[in-house]
Amino acid sequence: MIVGVPKEVKNHEYRVGLTPDQVTELRLWGHQVLVQKNAGEAIGFMDEHYVMAGAQMVDCPSDIFAEAEMIVKVKEPQPEECKMLRSGQVLFTYLHLAPDLHQTQALVQSNAICIAYETVTSANGRLPLLAPMSEVAGRMSIQAAAHHLEKANGGRALLLAGVPGVPAADVVILGAGVVGSAALQMAVGMGSRVTIIDKNLDRLRELDALYGNSIHTLYSSTANIERSVLSADVVIGSVLVPGGAAPKLVTRKMVSAMKSGSVIVDVAIDQGGCFETSHATTHQEPTYQIDDVIHYCVANMPGAVARTSTMALTNATAPFVMQIANKGAQQALIENPHLMNGLNVYQGHITCKAVACAHGLDYMDPTTMMH
Repeated sequence: MIVGVPKEVKNHEYRVGLTPDQVTELRLWGHQVLVQKNAGEAIGFMDEHYVMAGAQMVDCPSDIFAEAEMIVKVKEPQPEECKMLRSGQVLFTYLHLAPDLHQTQALVQSNAICIAYETVTSANGRLPLLAPMSEVAGRMSIQAAAHHLEKANGGRALLLAGVPGVPAADVVILGAGVVGSAALQMAVGMGSRVTIIDKNLDRLRELDALYGNSIHTLYSSTANIERSVLSADVVIGSVLVPGGAAPKLVTRKMVSAMKSGSVIVDVAIDQGGCFETSHATTHQEPTYQIDDVIHYCVANMPGAVARTSTMALTNATAPFVMQIANKGAQQALIENPHLMNGLNVYQGHITCKAVACAHGLDYMDPTTMMH
């Protein structure tokens, strides 16, 4: 199979779809790999590293899209990339279609086979291709909050950890999944006072057993969320509905009643965000204020630590890339139900129920089309 890796074009996105090590593996199995020049240069994966691994370097993304049978990316395709997709071509990347009708329509029109990292599953029911980036984003969320609590950045002039004789900041984490757990680990490690909220009591029991009196756990209810948010210095939004839009757990009214200079970090912004006041920002302009509350809503947080993120992500995606390359997309999808769960758009049809529901569009069961 001819596998293509274009350079990412989204603002401040330096990650790359395959590392030179993965190119080596694909070449050992007889596949051809096309990599756009300078695709990984910003994070130390130089063109000569790819050439040594056996890749063919290509000047223009249009040439990669024209020749490759499978496109491996990191971020969702931008409008100019959607136009280059063709019928039957495989796109394997993060898509986050639920909050993005225009991209959904463009991928349907392309007639391509679009597999989303964020809905591929594992045997234990988890999301193995979302987990590495969720871990990065969760840890980064506390870094970002600590930075923006500083007075020079508009915050409450607080040190997250406090010092002897001075209380630490109050951190509230909404959601105890991979992102929330990673944020919790960092927040506890930095010495802040942490409350984590989730509707999964078994998960809260696990965290209580792990952290004991270092944290407070709360069952997710509107009243508990409101009380916690109003007393918080930092609120981390880390709630996920796989493939679907994030629920709006914090209302505009709650935000307006929060402390002046407090910080919201909405890690769920890729799926629309879990605060009513959230809208996506970039690393270039990461924050905005509403009612004196700082909102950090960067849509590709792991892009800021792109070398770490690329290696963590490609460790997880490599086995699936190899399956598709070795067997062809249709056979790989039929044989691997977890990969099939990643299929969002198949040759003009939406094949992810959550995406179809989010946009009020028709859903097609992919298994009926392939057998």
